[in-house]
Amino acid sequence: MPATVLKNISEIRRYFHRNEDPVYFISATNFNLLGLDEWVKNFKYICYIDCYGGKHPNVFCPSEQPHAEFQSIEDINNYLLQHKEVIDFIKRRGGKPKFVFLMFDEETERLSKELGADVWFPKAKLRTSMDNKIETVRIGNKAGVPSVPNVLAEVTSYEDLKKTCEKAGIGHDLVLQSAFGDSGHTTFFIKSEADFRRHEHEIIGEGEIKIMKRIDCRGSAIEACATKEGTIVGPLMTELVGFKELTPYRGGWCGNEILSTAFPPKVRQQARDLTFKFGEQLRKEGYRGYFELDFLIDKKTGDLWLGELNPRITGASSMTNHAAFAHADAPLFLFHLLEFSKKKFNLDVDELNARWADSANIDSWSQMVIKHTEDSVDICTDSPETGIYRMLEDGRVVYDRFDYHRRAVESENEAFFLRILQPGDYRYEGADIGILVTRGRSMTKSFQLNERAKKWIHGIKQSVAAKPLPTATAGPELADPAFKIL
Repeated sequence: MPATVLKNISEIRRYFHRNEDPVYFISATNFNLLGLDEWVKNFKYICYIDCYGGKHPNVFCPSEQPHAEFQSIEDINNYLLQHKEVIDFIKRRGGKPKFVFLMFDEETERLSKELGADVWFPKAKLRTSMDNKIETVRIGNKAGVPSVPNVLAEVTSYEDLKKTCEKAGIGHDLVLQSAFGDSGHTTFFIKSEADFRRHEHEIIGEGEIKIMKRIDCRGSAIEACATKEGTIVGPLMTELVGFKELTPYRGGWCGNEILSTAFPPKVRQQARDLTFKFGEQLRKEGYRGYFELDFLIDKKTGDLWLGELNPRITGASSMTNHAAFAHADAPLFLFHLLEFSKKKFNLDVDELNARWADSANIDSWSQMVIKHTEDSVDICTDSPETGIYRMLEDGRVVYDRFDYHRRAVESENEAFFLRILQPGDYRYEGADIGILVTRGRSMTKSFQLNERAKKWIHGIKQSVAAKPLPTATAGPELADPAFKIL
């Protein structure tokens, strides 16, 4: 293509519509970047789990090969990059391949280089340092984005913890977070010595811990992209957290809602302003591209506090990239690809952010990540297929038709379901059954699951069948706790 400068959204869209170099999203599933293949020519998904039964034209899933037990998404990606069928697929399609990932490490980078591919994300080493929850606090402080009153310290005992908190003046009703890991597994609520004893093996010896004053808050999520033209900010989303119908993990993320009225206008604008500031600081730290921030909103005061940074795409990305503004302009992730393409572009980021802040550009959707919540292990014999489901008047949920487009959902009585759990898989506590996407809200105004959401969850779970383990089988060897693939 001629070395022109892209000057507006229309030219950016056309640039990707005519893209010639193959771009691959490599992960366990294609959930996080669902639908991006329709914006970028030569965009393909290479996945470990075939959620579509071979029916998605741009999803490639190699046959199962012997491998060590996966402990992380990075392990899955490194397995895929060494799979002969994947290597042959990439080489057969030719061009100069570009890889994007949900998670990757330095081994992933090495394997990508062997395949002659560019990784279109900041280096794994930089991402790891940014992902450190302790570092997030420091970056936020530099950017003027405040965290919940906290102290960063190594903890050697409960008495030591009490002294540290007394000195910091944050009381004894606490939330502790270790530097790395999913918030559902590495967040500890400590009010007494008994609470501390339950988790001390996960706290002592873990190095510096983020020790926060406990507040009564609502969780929220917002995604953005740090580009050379400035930080582009998406909408503020609600978070579904810890609902026992969806997840066995207290504090575990289990979905999001996107709607213009979830939070007061002042809170939405403040979140956008703070995210922009944080993104500008990330640029100074050498990070560029896609990121997500969790904000904690104090129920009593309305104060907004920085929760954590995810320097990557996330489980909320499919919501951000399918919002009405994304269809009107371009998905947020397109700007990430643009940043790494080295294509010159001029963009009025302030004007774009103002437009994306307009509530008229935000339609109402929700997604729920449905896990097996019982303390049991068996083998799945049948599970709901990917496609469009309908809720009948009596509350029953029935399969309607195959589709891989979320936009095919026409009303609140329909939903798109993406199957994760496959027949033959172990079904254990915390195993992902699938993701359900509906129009409208899944929570009430008081942020509890609404009745419609509960009926959808029940209907999907009722569609899963399983058989007991053979008596000689001990069950799967799972990481403790089993890692999230989303």
